[in-house]
Amino acid sequence: MHRILLITGPGGDAQGWGNMDVTRALAKAINRSGKSADIAFVSNMDELIRELETRRFDLVWSALYHVTENEATIGMADNGEDWVADILDKRRIPYIGPNAAGMKALIHKTTTHNILDRAGAPVPYHYQVEEGRPLPRIMFPAFVKPSYESRSVGISDNSVVNTVDALEAQVRFIHKNYDQPALVEEYLPGQEYTVLMLGNGGYQKFLPGMVSVDSKLIGRYPILKADLRGVGATKIQPAGNVSAKLIEATAKAMKALNCLDHVRADMRLDSQGNVKIIEVNGIPGLKPLKSWGPQLYTLHHASKKGEMEDYRRLIDHIVNSALARYGIT
Repeated sequence: MHRILLITGPGGDAQGWGNMDVTRALAKAINRSGKSADIAFVSNMDELIRELETRRFDLVWSALYHVTENEATIGMADNGEDWVADILDKRRIPYIGPNAAGMKALIHKTTTHNILDRAGAPVPYHYQVEEGRPLPRIMFPAFVKPSYESRSVGISDNSVVNTVDALEAQVRFIHKNYDQPALVEEYLPGQEYTVLMLGNGGYQKFLPGMVSVDSKLIGRYPILKADLRGVGATKIQPAGNVSAKLIEATAKAMKALNCLDHVRADMRLDSQGNVKIIEVNGIPGLKPLKSWGPQLYTLHHASKKGEMEDYRRLIDHIVNSALARYGIT
């Protein structure tokens, strides 16, 4: 029986698949698939090392980019040793997801954009603004968000700026409240889409979908704020005739970023209807029924036994693909 060690901590919900309730659901799905799952909750690096040295396992799956007691935001670790994937790589421990270099590129949105731009994948124009640095000269409207966050953290109607004064105020807000650079991007007013990449090689699938939100929950602009993420307020519907373009852009992005096992690309249409990638998520949410990944899987692979069976099959696909990648039989 294959043993899977699930690593989470105080930052599990902000950084990765979800809180302890989600982690337990993940463990239950793994156990129902004929494997064995254990949970390690770690708040510091000493606890992580101790769990890795004392537990028995074949494969690790972490909800954390880096170990932190911060429950609200991701931010950047103070040094490379705090990244979970760094520790796993050095110890040659098999794990689900991109390697340490890939994880760091994915959580740093400016780096992600630059890599994708060089690879010919469609991204919005973008500028990273460090504290104390001059503002870029841009066309309005523009969009301002934190450089290192996920789940729409730091995003509100104020993120859409139409004047230099509004741009300056929102950049200052990001610096003050999130202690990280601000990312200034082209504002994309069109429909939002998402594509889940599952597996590698023969296991690989690309599952596209359109993100829909009740119009009553939308403010001045059709953007997804943090309070709409992971709470069931968004629904995934078929992507329709734009599916091929979404998959093409995602495949190019995943190759450029060396993504593995379970990664999601989020996209919007610009004012001319062109697809542009706004984020690539290295540890997508896995809340049963609510997160986009499980919804995408049900959209494309619904079973007669219902959504929780779809969830089990989704988790099993991810685990089996990673086991195969490492040659663990």
